[in-house]
This record gives sequence, structure tokens and C-alpha cells, in this order.
Amino acid sequence: MEINKKKRLMTLIAIGLFLVIIVIFNKTFDSYKMRIFNLCGIYVILALGLNLINGFTGLFSLGHAGFMAVGAYTSALLTMSPDMKEMNFFMKPIVPFLANVEVPFYIALLMGGIMAGLAGFLIGAPVLRLRDDYLAIATLGFGEIIRIIFTNTQSLTNGALGLKGLPNTTNVWWSWGIAIVCIIFMVFLIKGSYGRAFKAIREDEIAAQAMGINLFKHKILAFTIGSFLAGIGGALLAHLLGTIDPLMFRFILTFNIVLIVVLGGIGSITGTVISAVVVTTLMEVLRVLDGSMNFGFIKIAAIPGLRMVVFSALLMIVILFYQQGLMGTNEFTWDWFIDRKKRKKVS
Repeated sequence: MEINKKKRLMTLIAIGLFLVIIVIFNKTFDSYKMRIFNLCGIYVILALGLNLINGFTGLFSLGHAGFMAVGAYTSALLTMSPDMKEMNFFMKPIVPFLANVEVPFYIALLMGGIMAGLAGFLIGAPVLRLRDDYLAIATLGFGEIIRIIFTNTQSLTNGALGLKGLPNTTNVWWSWGIAIVCIIFMVFLIKGSYGRAFKAIREDEIAAQAMGINLFKHKILAFTIGSFLAGIGGALLAHLLGTIDPLMFRFILTFNIVLIVVLGGIGSITGTVISAVVVTTLMEVLRVLDGSMNFGFIKIAAIPGLRMVVFSALLMIVILFYQQGLMGTNEFTWDWFIDRKKRKKVS
């Protein structure tokens, strides 16, 4: 009991220290660095949602970008002022029931998540009977269908022109605040009975069903929660960038999130958080390789695409040494610190 209290206290101290770090970064970082820091928080949310589906439940979904688009467009249309909507929809007027709607950001954010979760539920219900590659192809197809629908519904989404002039409401408190809530939620979810059922389905569906686990109920629950988090992440991204269009939500965006999940460890919350921060930061830091470099004694001309070559090589090295991802299925625990303290006392 005493050890559990100590662990809870250490967790609260760690969260407090991280909040202090956020305050320091908020005051010292310039706008470019803050944008990268915000992106790290958003990718943590997105990757946790996909890891719940792919990692913990064993479903292979590739439709995350589609659910992000639902969340981003819902939030954008609910927060834009009537004047801004009129400026955006100059080719064809917006549908009347959305023309004068304007709600606070937090309501729009929640609605973005709910609409994406609803889309996930409606799409998941018929396709979750499929398995492995067939499920991946079906979800990838649905993600693309959502994007094509958004491209062709001119009076609802402004079509290929996209939406511009979105309020830049996303800041470090929104992105990392929601990321921390998501991490805590995932920890409790996975440690609970639902988490154990998700893992049982991942390991062996037939055995899980024989144990009395309702496969469809748990699969659709994981898929809906994952889609909800994708919608929240999409809404935060839209209000960070200030503009969205259907091309942003191509399948390559889903692959980036899959990359984060696989690199961190399929079925590890800790690995997902570490991987999301490392990959997002590295992708920006390596941009210097695309330009010309002057080392004083030698000048190297710009090589477009060198950044992705180096990034891919680094990924290959990591995967060669950590074939299960950085953390595998392991999680960070305070036991290591407590045990180390005990060992020191004994010696």
C-alpha cells in the first residue's frame, strides 16, 4: 500500500515537473520551435489512438487520416466566423444550416472527436468482421472515400480549395494538456478489464471468445475510441496550421502515424509517446540536410530529399537493433527507481 502511495506521489511530481517544463518552453521558445513542440503533443494523441486499435487490440487499421479529416473539418466549420465562411465559400455558398454557426473552440474540439468517433463506429461495424490485411485494405479504402467526399462537397467543405483563416487556437496547453489526459486515460483503460480483453483478442481471438469476451463489442469500442482521438488530433492540427484541405489527409499521413506506433513498440504507451516526440522532432531537425551546407573548409550543394534518406537510414538502424520497437510491449514503471533504492540500501 505504501509503495502504491509512493508511486502515485512520484507520478504527480513528474506531471508537475513536466508542466514547469511547458511553462519554460512557452516563454523561451520562438514560434517555430513551439510549433514543433505542439506537433509532438498532437502526434502523441494520434499515435495513442492508432496504437489502441493496432497495438492493443490487434486490428490493422489504415484509415486514421480519414478520421482526422472528419475532426478537422467539423471543428473548422464550427469555429469560423460567418464573414470568414463567406470569404472561403466564394465559388458556391455554404449550406445554410452552417452559415451562421460559431461556437467556442472547446465545444468544436469535442464535436470533432464525436463526429470522428461516430464515423469510426459506422465504418467499423461492417468491416471489423474482416481480419489482418483485408481489414487494412477496407479501412484504407474508407479513409480515401472520406477524402474524396470532402473534395467533392463544395458547399459543405469548400472542395479542393479547402478552408483558410481558421482561428489559431491550438497552443501548447491544448496540445500537451490533451496529450497528458490521453496518456492517463490509456493507462487506466489498458490496466482495466477492457484493456485485458483487448490484449486477449490481440493474442488469440478464438481463445478470447471461448473465455466469454464479446469480440465485436470490444473491437468496435477500441475502433471508436481510436477514431475519437484521431478526430481530436485532426482538430488540433487544423487550428495549429490555420488552414486545411483534403490533400493534407492522404494515406501518407496514416503511414507516418503507423511508423510512430511501430517504432515505439506495438502495444506500448511509453514507446508511443517517446517515438512520437523523437520522430516529429527529428523530421524537423533534419531539414537542414535539404539545403546547402558550409563547413568552412568544404561547401556541399543542396541535395533535395537527403533528409528523408538519412531519416530512413536511421529508422533501419533502430529497427535492426530493436526489432520489437524501442519499448516492445514494455511500459515505464517506477519500480526500477524503487528497486534501485532498495539495492543501494542492502549494499
